[in-house]
Amino acid sequence: MPAPNIVLIIADDMGYGDFGRFNDGHVRTPVLDGLIDESVCLTQHYSGSPICAPARAALMTGRYPHRTGAITPQETLGYDRLGLDEVTLADALKAAGYATGLVGKWHLGALDPRFHPNARGFDEFAGFRGGWADYYRWRLDRNGSFEESDGRYLTDVLTEEAVGFIRRHSAGPFFLNVAFNAPHSPLQAPDAVVAPYLAMGLSKGVALTYAMIEVMDRGVGRILQTLDDSGVAGNTIVLFTSDNGPAFMLRPDQVPEGVSIDTTRFNCGFNGAKGSVYEGGIRVPMVVRWPDGLDGGRAVDALAHFIDWLPTLLAVAGVSRPEGPALDGHDILPLLRGEGEPSTPVRFWQWNNYSPIATTNAAMRDGDWKLVRPVIEGIVAATPADQRLMEMYVQRDIDYKYRPSEVTRIADWPEPERRVPDPQPPELYNIAADPLEQTDLAASDPERVRRMLAALESWFEDVEADRRRAITR
Repeated sequence: MPAPNIVLIIADDMGYGDFGRFNDGHVRTPVLDGLIDESVCLTQHYSGSPICAPARAALMTGRYPHRTGAITPQETLGYDRLGLDEVTLADALKAAGYATGLVGKWHLGALDPRFHPNARGFDEFAGFRGGWADYYRWRLDRNGSFEESDGRYLTDVLTEEAVGFIRRHSAGPFFLNVAFNAPHSPLQAPDAVVAPYLAMGLSKGVALTYAMIEVMDRGVGRILQTLDDSGVAGNTIVLFTSDNGPAFMLRPDQVPEGVSIDTTRFNCGFNGAKGSVYEGGIRVPMVVRWPDGLDGGRAVDALAHFIDWLPTLLAVAGVSRPEGPALDGHDILPLLRGEGEPSTPVRFWQWNNYSPIATTNAAMRDGDWKLVRPVIEGIVAATPADQRLMEMYVQRDIDYKYRPSEVTRIADWPEPERRVPDPQPPELYNIAADPLEQTDLAASDPERVRRMLAALESWFEDVEADRRRAITR
């Protein structure tokens, strides 16, 4: 069999409940629902982080995001940057003769040409380098040159770019990463697509969100049809996932005037949302279709994680990874094929704004067991001056979204000083029996809590040491 093509599609802030299949059809996603029927569907699949940039770092490198230096979405401070010694999936596939392309969102180095996708293994880039883009007032970065919006809806623009890449490279092999903006804010969608959701009685914010997902679903359909028309669908691995769980609370500038910032909606009952290490923030969909290599229409319940995809896809392609930092993930192709007993890896998460703090919003999985260190309320900037710095950050952030070529350096102000109160007691859940994390078992199993907490603390020290070495500011 010739080397397979790879199409990795990533939604932005989309949860399980944002599929029509899991939401009683309230959101219309016929293409994605059909893709589930043709694919291997992973039911315990986890992002690398509950927030965007570090999640994508894990997916692109096979390593925990802390190690890579991409720790949080704050582009103006350089905290979204993927360390220059990291080997990306695109680096490895390009070195093996694949044509490589990225369409849509990068967010692993918005500023400085050293961190541009074209410098990180992608032959072709058409998209935006920061965390989000306006759906109508966009500027498209095409291999370092900028194109002004022509009024088309951004999701449709990205779809057409993906279709064009497949047509140009259908002789293969190719790797295409399609990183849609949807349904990330700002909440914008064509009125005709929004109207039926409003007619259902949904709030304007949820109606807009579902409409954004519906347009993306159509885009996925166009991509799949292009693979069929090009005669390469059989030996193309198509993966669809989301970077993290759904966003339920937005800023006022992310919604139309008069629309609530609360977009809470159905997410299969999972606890938490974007930004949280509870299941609702890190447990994300993943469907994998490869007609020539995998039997579809199956569910796989074993644990999988973003860090597993680089080694898995390189193994599928028969590609050796170029020399680089040690991987954290492992090849899960046998798991996808249903061969042998699934492993029970230990996996970790942690996220907070600015430099990482071990005692807040951290978690680990060890088999069926999950330990959570809850968010510490009250980690705040120490002085009013720090708040002014954040306001400057927000303004600069908004400015460069529209004029990224005019902002070329990261900010030079220091992090705010933070007071870190004492942590909350750890929580313990048996995810097999309690996937919604409703029953904290910590009090009944203190020895397990002690062991898992020690392992989480050791992991944090290890990845933090790597992070400090990865800083390239």
